[in-house]
Amino acid sequence: MLPAAIWVVAAFLFPVVGVGIGGESLTWNLERGRHHGMELNQLKDMDRVRHGRFLQQSAGVVEFPVSGSYDPYTVGLYYTTVNLGNPPRQFYVQIDTGSDVLWVNCVPCSGCPRSSGLRLQLELYDPSSSSTSGSISCNDPRCLAGVQSTDAICDQGRCSYVFRYGDGSGTSGYYVSDILNFNTVVGNSLISNSSASVVFGCSTVETGDLTKSDRAVDGIFGFGQARLSVISQLTSQGITPRAFSHCLSGQSSGGGILVLGEILEPNIVFTPLVPSQPHYNVALEGVSVNGQMLSIESSVFATSQNQGTIIDSGTTLAYLPQQIFAPLFSAIMGNLPGSVQTSSPNGNQCFLTTSRFSFSDPISSLPFYLHVEIEHFSFILYCSLSDIFPTITFHFAGGATMQLNPQDYLVQNTISGATFWCMGFQQFQGQGFVILGDLVLKDKIVVYDLERQRIGWANYNCSSRVNVLTSRNGTEFVNPERPIYSGSTSRQSYLVTPFIVMPLLLMHLAFFDASTFL
Repeated sequence: MLPAAIWVVAAFLFPVVGVGIGGESLTWNLERGRHHGMELNQLKDMDRVRHGRFLQQSAGVVEFPVSGSYDPYTVGLYYTTVNLGNPPRQFYVQIDTGSDVLWVNCVPCSGCPRSSGLRLQLELYDPSSSSTSGSISCNDPRCLAGVQSTDAICDQGRCSYVFRYGDGSGTSGYYVSDILNFNTVVGNSLISNSSASVVFGCSTVETGDLTKSDRAVDGIFGFGQARLSVISQLTSQGITPRAFSHCLSGQSSGGGILVLGEILEPNIVFTPLVPSQPHYNVALEGVSVNGQMLSIESSVFATSQNQGTIIDSGTTLAYLPQQIFAPLFSAIMGNLPGSVQTSSPNGNQCFLTTSRFSFSDPISSLPFYLHVEIEHFSFILYCSLSDIFPTITFHFAGGATMQLNPQDYLVQNTISGATFWCMGFQQFQGQGFVILGDLVLKDKIVVYDLERQRIGWANYNCSSRVNVLTSRNGTEFVNPERPIYSGSTSRQSYLVTPFIVMPLLLMHLAFFDASTFL
């Protein structure tokens, strides 16, 4: 599946001929390089290295296409593509902020699916087929860093890994280094053959749901903070800022935006990351329903080894401990009109959204849509979902709030011809964790500002373009429609258009050893 094009708008000072701040003409002399006798592939390799130097000097915006959907009845994950090796080959990988490592299925592989119900052409990475692939020994500093973060082990002299996920699936393999090819926006140009050397996982064994073909992809793209994560590796090479952002579309077509940089949006609110945690933990302090704060002990929200609040794009729904789920569900029920019927198909808490009514019923008691009969006439009457179900607000440290409309905590499902709205919030049996997955994160810009150790969000139409801020050596890039110049420093920003493609695994947080999630 080919990615859609992106549109880039920028106004900035550029070499060759330009106009200075005071209006004076600026000219640069260029000299053509000489490459007599060189093969085309050699020239391409030279260009690729040179483009890598461009990135280190200009700190452009690295962007990835986004496909998939939050809807667990259709897709249940968001994914992107990565191009690895020389020559580059394309792999489909799930976007996962709950784990650190990029890994793909490799040759040979036991349990790796060879086809996908998502109509994707699955691939197996073969280190021997890439001229730039290299092995990672146990003494390699990158492997030693992975051992410290529990992302790596040493197995017979080779840097290896074993990951288990909260849904019971698992993968194991070894680490390799190779070229990651990616698109980068620099000024008003899209450099499509930019590249950098990165370490990633080469999986040779899959277990559990990872072996299934119905929603199979080639691997997982971890966006954690550990040194083996791609975002950390590119930052350490000076290619990208220490931040990334996503905007996952909740529309039926899915898709969205994923950039290595900070999306600018004036309505973003930030909350600090809880320090010294292996995941993106934030401090949830309270929950309110229609403005009424729920009575929940503050100790329930504390972060410890077996509880806390985690933001994870690799989780489809949202999970709450019983101490939060029970009073929240009770408050939702208490705010519903009496005409809404409840049901529990397959053990899920659901609400039937069709009902008969008489004109004597108050309008506030109408369900989402109703089957209306007047004498011999029959028709359907629709009203807003928000008119029926309450608004939930999460309150975080630093005064940040996340307001959730009904479509942010309910999932539509049709059973035996009847339409239900089911709770997307699930009770986390025996666990103290709050995990906020795609159901909550969709239709929001989410910024992971690792430099300042904070996460921010704002409601947004993820099919719209965004402004992306990058910074390097004090240079900031702002709105290209309003260029600002300060001394000799040019300030630029990039407008990135989202990828909207056909909607496409319910994955959860990755854990190296046995954990409280398993």
